[in-house]
Amino acid sequence: MGHRSEVYETADRYVERAAALDPVGATEAGILGFDAEMTDYSPDAHAERAEHDRATLRALQAVDPLDDRDRVAVELVTERIQVGIDRFEAREHLRDLNVIASPAQAVRDCFELMPTDDVGDWETVVARMGMVPEALSGYQASLASGARQGITAARRQVEAVREQVRTVVGDDGTRPYFLGLLDRFDGSGLHAPVLRATLEEHARRATEAYASFGRFLVDSYARKAAAADAVGEERYALAARAFSGTDLDLRETYLWGWDELDRITAEMAGVAERILPGRPIGEVIELLETDPSRAIEGVDRFRAWLQDLMDRTVAELDGAHFDIPEPVKRVEAMIAPPGGAAAMYYTPPAEDFSRPGRTWYPTQGRTVFPLWGEVSTAYHEGVPGHHLQVAQVTWLAGELSRYQRTMGWVSGHGEGWALYAERLMGELGYLDDPDHELGMLRAQAFRAARVVVDIGIHLGLEIPPDRGYHPGEVWTAELAVPFMARRSHEPEAFLRSEIDRYCGWPGQAISYKVGERVWLEARDDAARRHGAGFDLKEFHRRALDLGSMGLDQLRRELARI
Repeated sequence: MGHRSEVYETADRYVERAAALDPVGATEAGILGFDAEMTDYSPDAHAERAEHDRATLRALQAVDPLDDRDRVAVELVTERIQVGIDRFEAREHLRDLNVIASPAQAVRDCFELMPTDDVGDWETVVARMGMVPEALSGYQASLASGARQGITAARRQVEAVREQVRTVVGDDGTRPYFLGLLDRFDGSGLHAPVLRATLEEHARRATEAYASFGRFLVDSYARKAAAADAVGEERYALAARAFSGTDLDLRETYLWGWDELDRITAEMAGVAERILPGRPIGEVIELLETDPSRAIEGVDRFRAWLQDLMDRTVAELDGAHFDIPEPVKRVEAMIAPPGGAAAMYYTPPAEDFSRPGRTWYPTQGRTVFPLWGEVSTAYHEGVPGHHLQVAQVTWLAGELSRYQRTMGWVSGHGEGWALYAERLMGELGYLDDPDHELGMLRAQAFRAARVVVDIGIHLGLEIPPDRGYHPGEVWTAELAVPFMARRSHEPEAFLRSEIDRYCGWPGQAISYKVGERVWLEARDDAARRHGAGFDLKEFHRRALDLGSMGLDQLRRELARI
């Protein structure tokens, strides 16, 4: 049965009730049994979820941990729930509108995570789809309530989400998303005609609900939306704590980001010299982006390439550098549906692995895929990055509480590990091709530049006079795009989407490098303490088996290894 205690039972009860109060979040976390329901995003429902959080904290405060497993679980659950309460009390739920991780996306994206293998699965899809109008109505009520109180998202987010809604409803010439789900329905079975008719009706209603939501954004909400992208230091510090689980010295982190960026830039120049000796790095990257022999053409072929890379990586790492449980060895490469943000992402497996972990690649309409930057990205999202990290925890049902396995995700821990995993693969010899090593370093430079612009924009910081870019000017989104293009060498179209993301999701973009910093420092500390007896494989095993946690807690726990 595994570890049982009052702490674990309290955490498990929390998960069950939290999943019932947020079925979409349950689907995203891989928690089974709630796919036929839809989250209520109204102000009253947010208040009910906050009260559940408070009640759980009170219950945990009355429990004495039995052992280290209890202690770790209590610290995690307490820290995560408290920061959620703090954000509720700051009324962040009343302006929860952004381009990547708000109910505007979640109400649609949850359908991509639901099985559609048989009639029972489709009945579940139909049930949830019928609730889309109500979900969007409640969400709209929360945003309207915030607007009446002068609490709104920024206008940039409103405009960007409106464009996403246009894709969902087909105003951009694509097939409406919910009607497109009909194409996956095979129509077999005795009750299939009735089921299909209901599916068509619910798809039309869901599409109309999104269209209505889009009109609300344009006709009402946009006029009240904040003009400024910056959220200010107080809101930013709270958001950064929510994403990283630590109280950062934001100005020190900002300057460290600059230093990291300069260090990585020098590394990139050295690797570029191995590809095209004597040529500037821009010319090297132009070659990597345009050389047909270094690219794959066709979305299906590219997806197959990603799948093969991840399968081979699992097979080669297993036993040598990690011991990978059998269910964890399965990870699926997927193409993301249109109408979302431009960055690749990962979704976890179901608790019983009936739904595997998946990586999702947004093509953004492209059909040709240069590979130099995709290898390390696949390591980041798949193995040994997010998939190994998350699915390994899912597999530890007998060791970790259900909360730790499903709801305990902390971005600084998770994204920090995934970024660390990219560099680790270079250390293990998997990026010996200089094309792929440069791709990894570009990803590192990209994440370091994000530390600079994310903190800079939201805190309204000046650009240092000695950094060679608009000295003394205050950061804005408009300054950030060309800066990111120059320093990270990513395409401007992608970076415009990214800047929208940073402006609407403050504090998340820095969690990658901030988290990686803690992972690297902890590994160096363990290596110093153990000397010649340091075992990297064992360090990784024990570290990952702890599950996700905030960075303050991670430092303390890794110091025990």
